[in-house]
Amino acid sequence: MLDAKQLEALAAVVEHGGFGPAAKALSLTLAAVSLRIKTLESQLGQRLLVRGKTVRATAAGQALLAHIKQLRSMEADLLAQLPGTQGAGADSRRWHSLAVAINADSLSSWFLPGLSAMLLKRRLLLDITIDDQDHTHDALRSGDVIGCVTTLSRAMRGCVAEPLGLVRYRCVAAPALAARCRDARGRFVVHRLLAQPAIIFNRKDALQDAYLLHHFGLGDAQYPRHFAPAVDAFEQAIALGLGWGMVPDVPRDGPTPWEEVLPGATVDVALYWQHWARESLSAQRLTQAVKAAAAERLLPMPPAEA
Repeated sequence: MLDAKQLEALAAVVEHGGFGPAAKALSLTLAAVSLRIKTLESQLGQRLLVRGKTVRATAAGQALLAHIKQLRSMEADLLAQLPGTQGAGADSRRWHSLAVAINADSLSSWFLPGLSAMLLKRRLLLDITIDDQDHTHDALRSGDVIGCVTTLSRAMRGCVAEPLGLVRYRCVAAPALAARCRDARGRFVVHRLLAQPAIIFNRKDALQDAYLLHHFGLGDAQYPRHFAPAVDAFEQAIALGLGWGMVPDVPRDGPTPWEEVLPGATVDVALYWQHWARESLSAQRLTQAVKAAAAERLLPMPPAEA
């Protein structure tokens, strides 16, 4: 049986970034926190933390952190259901936090709009980690979150991967920049596009390269790049004519300040909801809401090949 105090000490060190801050948060001495973790490591026969300028969990430590988060979530559900712990009315019930990892496009276009009513009704708080859709599963693997929107279709160990749908991306630019990508007859020329800067969300963003490879067979293409790691700044940079970029094909209020550089040439990204196989009641409700929101707002997945 794992010791609850030792597990909380491990979680505190990782969550607060060190032994000193963890000791302060737990109202313990530094020596007490260190002893609890050393005892836990001795009991399990392996290191749980990598100690240095920054403290991080080993693979075994990450597995324990995921276990701790599951225990916390299930305990919160249990307390909410026990007689005498909810108070007289619904407004007196405690809010419960769930950590998730989502790509920025999904967060603003369908995730929050589709989940807002459920979050308010169930008094759920979201602790959101923003990352590229090809990397959000790293946060789930490390135990930092209980679910993620990801492009990874294969379920990770201890997890379930559920298909959500497709997000269609279009390559767009301000009209003046788009015109510079065409010849005198108005025909699109890809090398003229590559002479213009691209607007890229961050250094993990590979949608531009996927577009160039899929439609023009260009691998490892070279082109100047702006990096704008915020959705509003990313779209504003395109609208201002600073460069071309890949934007999700979602409904927008009013006319868009850009146009497709090559109409009809799109990139579809398949998204999945990966979550722990053992979920608390609150996490189950979140999963149901995520799937419902995706079914309403995303394109359907293509049928599986026989």
